[in-house]
Amino acid sequence: MHLLLIEDDLDAAGYLVRALTEAGYQVDHAADGRDGLFHATERSYDGIIADRMLPYLDGLTVIEVLRKQGNRTPVLILSALGSVDHRVEGLRAGGDDYLTKPFALSELLARIEALLRRGQVAPAPEMKLRLADLEMDVLARTVMRAGRRIDLTAREFKLLEFLLRRAGQVVTRTMLLEGVWDLHFDPQTNVIDVHMSRLRQAVDRDFDRPLIHTVRGAGYTVRAD
Repeated sequence: MHLLLIEDDLDAAGYLVRALTEAGYQVDHAADGRDGLFHATERSYDGIIADRMLPYLDGLTVIEVLRKQGNRTPVLILSALGSVDHRVEGLRAGGDDYLTKPFALSELLARIEALLRRGQVAPAPEMKLRLADLEMDVLARTVMRAGRRIDLTAREFKLLEFLLRRAGQVVTRTMLLEGVWDLHFDPQTNVIDVHMSRLRQAVDRDFDRPLIHTVRGAGYTVRAD
């Protein structure tokens, strides 16, 4: 994780850079607001730690400029100004968290960890899934195998998508009930067996190599043997 520290107190900055580096972060340091804004604009960071009172350009102005530019990098504000009004002002300027000086290093590290977790964006799921000669286009709602279209019901499509996203893994009946049917209990029916049989007929029947396999006593898997 790459952090930018904007802090004009060189002793404090040196201490924080060492501590953050020891904690496993890569840290760049800027000693004033103008230099900090330049760094934040020119490079991509996972998080920014900015002192509020800085030479040339104060920390809140730096944050406001970044937000106006569309920069959504999480920012932790450090400041000796700790009143409620000051904290609210910092957050409204675009800061994501506000830590009052003096602070414990352990709290700073914990806040950075929390900030980075919030800033992480989950990767978009794949919209085209492939296994051997089987292709699924999730957006177009189509399934092809060896160039031949396979027609599936909505439930069969969802079942196949669930399996393909876990290709090579054993998928249990409980996982299928929760992920495909949104059931958090066993209905004591053969609903899975019926749909799996139909899916096998559609996907494997006219082809030499089956892709859907039963794992005895465990569940199902899709793989290209």
